[in-house]
Amino acid sequence: MTSPDRYAVIGNPIAHSKSPEIHARFAAQTKQNLSYERLLAPLDGFAATVREFIAHGGRGLNVTVPFKLEAFDLATALTKRADAAGAVNTLRFDGDVILGDNTDGVGLVNDIVANAGVPLTGKRILLLGAGGAARGVILPFLEQSPAALTIANRTVGKAFELAQRFSGGSLAIDACAFGELEDRFDLIVNGTSAGLSDDMPALPASLFHPGVLAIDMVYGKQPTRFMQFAAQHGAATRDGLGMLVEQAAESFFVWRGVRPDTAPVLAALRALLQA
Repeated sequence: MTSPDRYAVIGNPIAHSKSPEIHARFAAQTKQNLSYERLLAPLDGFAATVREFIAHGGRGLNVTVPFKLEAFDLATALTKRADAAGAVNTLRFDGDVILGDNTDGVGLVNDIVANAGVPLTGKRILLLGAGGAARGVILPFLEQSPAALTIANRTVGKAFELAQRFSGGSLAIDACAFGELEDRFDLIVNGTSAGLSDDMPALPASLFHPGVLAIDMVYGKQPTRFMQFAAQHGAATRDGLGMLVEQAAESFFVWRGVRPDTAPVLAALRALLQA
C-alpha cells in the first residue's frame, strides 16, 4: 500500500483541535488514503514550519489561530472567497503553487441551510463583529441573496470599513454600533472575539424573540453566554460545532475532490462533546 498523503492543522495553541478526529472520520468514510495530524508552529515561525511540512511531503493544511493572516500572505494563489475574506484557513500545495482558500464562511452557510434547515434567501441578517471571523462569512452570506445584511461592532468605524469593502453589489450593507441596533432581524450571528472568552456584546434584549435564529461561531460543552441570553428571550440557538465540521468538509473537498457526508461526523462529535 502506498504511503498516505499528509495533511495537518497548524496553529498555536493546537492541542485542543478537533480537526484530526473530523478528518480521520472523513477519510474512513470516503476511503481516502491520508494521514492528518496537529502541527504546533512557533508564533514567529509559521512560514518556516509550513515549508518544512511541504518538504516532508505535506499536501495541505488547515490554518487556525493566530496564523490566518500569515497564511493569506504566504499563499501564491487565492480563491475568490479567500481574497474577499483577507484571511486563509486552508492551504493546498500543488508543485510550486500554494493555494490559499477560506472555507469558514461556506461552512457556516452550509450548517445553517443544510443542517439547521434555514434558507438564507430573503432573510435579514445581523453579523456581530468586524474581525477575521466576520470577514470570512460576508461573501458566502451575500451569495445566498439575503434581504438585508447589517454589520455591528463595538468600534463602529471597523463595521463601516467592512461594509464598504463588500459594497458595490445589488445589496447595500448597513453598519452600526451595538447600542444602535433595532429589532428587525431573522438571523443573528456572533462573530465577535467575546465568544472566545464566553463573554458577549452589550446587545438589546429586544433583538431576540421567537422566529429569530441566534448562532455563536464558537462552541463548548455548555451553551455560550450569547446563546443563553438569546434563548432566555425566546430565540432559537445554535453553536459553532456544525460550522467547524462543515468548513472541514469543504477543506477536504478542496484537497481531495470528494465531498464527505457531514451528518454522522457532526453527530459523533456532538456526542463526544457531551460525554
